[in-house]
Order: sequence, then C-alpha cells, then structure tokens
Amino acid sequence: MDVSTLVFYFFSLVTIVSAGIMVFSKNIVHSAFALMFSLLGVAVLYVLLYADFIAATQLLVYVGGILILILFGMMLTSQGLTEKFEAVTVNLLPASLLAAITSVLLIYSYTTTTWPTVIPEERSSTVYDLGILLMNDYVLPFIVVGVLLLIAIIGAILMSTRLTASTNE
Repeated sequence: MDVSTLVFYFFSLVTIVSAGIMVFSKNIVHSAFALMFSLLGVAVLYVLLYADFIAATQLLVYVGGILILILFGMMLTSQGLTEKFEAVTVNLLPASLLAAITSVLLIYSYTTTTWPTVIPEERSSTVYDLGILLMNDYVLPFIVVGVLLLIAIIGAILMSTRLTASTNE
C-alpha cells in the first residue's frame, strides 16, 4: 500500500467516525466539533481526488463560514450549552428499513460497476480549467450572477437598516 491509500483510509475513517459522533452525541458542542472534523475529512478526500478547487471551497465555505456561524449561534444562546438533548425514536422501523435498502443498493452498485482508472496529467489543475471555462464560454452568465448577488447584498443591507431605523424610533 502506498501513502495516498493509507491517507485515504485514515481520513475516510475520521470522516465516518466524526459523522457518527455528530449524529449520536447528546451534547451540541461535541456535535459541532465532530461536524468540523467530518467536513475537514471530506476536504482532504477532495484533495486526494485532485479536486483542489472543491477542497478549498469546502474549507472556506463550510468549515470557515457555516461551522463558525453555528458555533457563534450556540455561544450567543445561553441555553444551548447546558441542556442535554433527548433522542426521540419516531418511525424507527421505516427509517431502519429505508436505510437498509439504500445500503444494499449502494453496495450492489459499487460492486457491479467497472470503475475506470484516470491518471491526471502533470500540470492539470481544476482551478485553471474552471477559470478557462468560465472566462471563455460562460463569461456573460458569470457576470450576470455577480451583479445579481451584488444587488441582493445591497438590498439586504437596505432592508436591515430600514428595520433598525424603524425600531429605534
């Protein structure tokens, strides 16, 4: 086994174990930190798949943005850190049956599919390929989406300042 295979198995295990801890933990802080490790493990798996742009996006958006937002939300609410959550088992039989059927279908499709082996080129970069694609074929939709997002941000700022000004009066 080479090093990349060992790294793959290690971070696959980290991702699966931390996802299980996240789901089954009764402490919300432990769940949030387990979510962090799960998202980091997925980012490393993207790096191993030579998808460096998706890995960087995973780190910046999910680990850097969403997870920090969740942690701030937990810190700003006083009751979230001290209370334990109780799991309620509603519809346990249909959910278990659906999970078992899905697992069998996934294992069947994995074992019966012939997986092609693709060796990436030396200088191939997903960021470069994505940039060439965006700036050649999709430059107009790229600019339109950027302008729409700018308008949405300006509108959200204006709406929040109007709400703040009307509540202060």
